[in-house]
Amino acid sequence: MTAPAGFDAVLDAVRRAFVDGTGAPVATEVRALGPVEAQAVLDGRVAVAVTDPAVLADLVPGVTAALAVAGDGGERAALVYPTDENRGLPPIAAAIEAATANLAATVRRLRSEAAVVDALHSTGRELTAQLDIDRIVQDATDAATKATGAQFGAFFYNLINEFGESYTLYTISGVPREAFTRFPMPRNTAVFAPTFDGAGTVRSPDITRDPRFGKNAPHHGMPAGHLPVCSYLAVSVLSPTSGEVLGGFFFGHPEPDRFTERHEYLAEGIASYSAIALDNARLYERERTLATELSRSMLPVTPDIPGLDVLTRYLPAATGSKVGGDWFDVIRLPSGATAFVIGDVVGHGVTAATVMGQVRTAVRCYALLELPPSEVLRNVSALTVGLFGESFVTCFYAVHRPADGSLTYANAGHLPAILVHPDGEPEQIGEAMAQPLGVGADFPQRTSAFPAGADLVLYTDGLVESRTRDLTLGIEWLLAGIPALLTAADLDTAWDKLVGELTHGRHDDDIAVIHVRHRGEDGT
Repeated sequence: MTAPAGFDAVLDAVRRAFVDGTGAPVATEVRALGPVEAQAVLDGRVAVAVTDPAVLADLVPGVTAALAVAGDGGERAALVYPTDENRGLPPIAAAIEAATANLAATVRRLRSEAAVVDALHSTGRELTAQLDIDRIVQDATDAATKATGAQFGAFFYNLINEFGESYTLYTISGVPREAFTRFPMPRNTAVFAPTFDGAGTVRSPDITRDPRFGKNAPHHGMPAGHLPVCSYLAVSVLSPTSGEVLGGFFFGHPEPDRFTERHEYLAEGIASYSAIALDNARLYERERTLATELSRSMLPVTPDIPGLDVLTRYLPAATGSKVGGDWFDVIRLPSGATAFVIGDVVGHGVTAATVMGQVRTAVRCYALLELPPSEVLRNVSALTVGLFGESFVTCFYAVHRPADGSLTYANAGHLPAILVHPDGEPEQIGEAMAQPLGVGADFPQRTSAFPAGADLVLYTDGLVESRTRDLTLGIEWLLAGIPALLTAADLDTAWDKLVGELTHGRHDDDIAVIHVRHRGEDGT
């Protein structure tokens, strides 16, 4: 038969396995197996002893023992057996079968181990891709409880509040949470200490026989009504960056000796991935909180404006990391006019919040000089180039002068404002008038009438744009929602409802809004 060199080497090794009573090799013959024969005899295996007389009778009549082997990725197969003069020798089929069985067992074990590793890595990828702490800890607890075969599992983890104080929460898997709600948090007893101190994994076939068990008052063991625990496994969750103990997994089963080395390995692997995920989530949450608080601290207190009702909204990003760049301002000018400002820094996080604060201050300073909108934006743009390099900012700046009922505005790359006329007809104003601050140098201004009964709406793109919705469609939806705002008895509630409808409660960018309603100078 013709076969590749590698397969020839396999056949030579197999032929040398046939020996006589003295251990000397005996002559053998080789018969190629066709695809159908190979499938029937080998059934996907690499090698198998063939001792079934019926099978051998069809392949090579008179042979009592043979070995079938496959090679070249399963494309070639052959049957090896003694020549006619050697067929009376004691058969070696038993030895062949034993060797094949060991090989098959090894292959099964390796495949099983590979499946375990793949499952562990898959769990790790899912955990480390998340930033929501609540979801991370629950998913980790569910995965580890399933992987260890525990009757129930718990994950006690530590968080730090805004005052720097540490507190502990927990998740449960395998049993209802109510099974543990009436019990206090576990104390740092001799049994729990290694886990909470990060000293190492504890695995016990029967924790009730452990010399550390039952030494503490008032229960001296598990409290009354606690789920029975015999087999016990506990694994620390350690931060890979700081070495800090972030929490611990605890697994229990009422039967003894249920947790093996493999279960310990899986639990420790999931704990390691959980630690990475928690580190990432906590760092993200800290930056997000800092950016949010920084942004909130820079938001103005909206002044009372005679003849105007002014509603403002600032909502930091509810998902993702896009927080920190949006702002609004309402400025009473010395002349009695009022400036309305809304803007968005390109970028997110603490850097964007810091840039936003400086730009907001610059706009306010130039506004108080009573410069026209075009000049305010021109000066701020020049300042932005010098301070922030390649950064740029969008900004809509409008001034209402009650003396003549006018609204003068300029737009630096921001979304158009919505001017609702007294008859209820909405009009988008200021669209594509100039480039953003830090890029543009010329900012033309326009003037529109803003009489009693009119409304002005300024907003940032977080209200109308999302990963699943085009900006143009979002603006159309906003315009469609304007009539409901105009007829609402409670404008605050109406805006909350509209924001919810536009974002489905999952806005992944900041939202800032100014809604100005001109009710008239007499306040009616």
